[in-house]
Amino acid sequence: MATRVQFGLEVLARNRGLLPSQGRLGLLLNQASVDHQLRLACDVLAEAFPGQLQRLFSPQHGFWSEQQANMIESQDACYEPLQLPVCSLYSHTRRPTQQQLQDLDLLLIDLQDVGTRVYTFVWTMLECLRACAEAGVPVCILDRPNPLGGLVVEGPLIVPGFQSFVGNASIPMRHGLTMAELALLLNHELQVGADVRVIPMSGWQRTDLWPALQREWVPPSPNVPRWETCFVYPGQVLLEGLSLSEGRGTTRPFEICGAPGIEPERLLAQLNQRSQPGLTCRVLRFRPTFDKFAGQVCGGVALHVRQPELVRSFHWTLCLLQAVH
Repeated sequence: MATRVQFGLEVLARNRGLLPSQGRLGLLLNQASVDHQLRLACDVLAEAFPGQLQRLFSPQHGFWSEQQANMIESQDACYEPLQLPVCSLYSHTRRPTQQQLQDLDLLLIDLQDVGTRVYTFVWTMLECLRACAEAGVPVCILDRPNPLGGLVVEGPLIVPGFQSFVGNASIPMRHGLTMAELALLLNHELQVGADVRVIPMSGWQRTDLWPALQREWVPPSPNVPRWETCFVYPGQVLLEGLSLSEGRGTTRPFEICGAPGIEPERLLAQLNQRSQPGLTCRVLRFRPTFDKFAGQVCGGVALHVRQPELVRSFHWTLCLLQAVH
């Protein structure tokens, strides 16, 4: 099926001359790195560049996004169909080792971001830029859309001194940038010194939200199962550090929230007084199967993304915190 927007992966597969016909390639990807036919990027590129793929790398949650919890590291593995090693970059190391890079001529990065600063794929990419700068290996970003579009930003910048692997540079919580734009920005602003190249998308506009792309959403991690999750995530992810369930352990992480002792009807009434466009809430009682309040009945609300172009979830979550405290 023809699509209006072609991702960097698809642009490269149709224009093979954009990469040298010789050279040893590495590829950072996971299960969400697919083309419009839902073929994995490694399979697409192995067909387009026979014999050139040497090594695969995976980000947090693993190649198949199989690791549920935030802090669970993944082990190295093998992608059996191509008999290629998969080196985990969320293990004892957060970046490729010099040994893993020494036999590569180019590292390709094809990751689907969710548009929020704390999502670690951006910072895995940054560590790759740093490692490749040290090794003298160029990096090529196969660009993908920001599912939240490229016009709206939300939230504060990081306070100096509080950088971490969930925020290693001063960008807003909802940043409005694609992975390639972030790579170029971080390489310049942080003076990384990497040789960064980009295979841009074709047809993407900054006004494009994920529904406009008419693409299947493949979860890049277990707790971002739907494109709607991306729109509430910039605010609701704040609940991870608070005594409220953000919905982990349910089928709608980040789209539901609450805690034992909360009266859903009262909470909904208070939220309705602080009405936020684009989102509709309903009362809910739920019982997480794991994570916070596992096995306990929680009162709260469910969020429904009705008009994604209007959703400002960071502000909505601040209204939620006002309502419950």
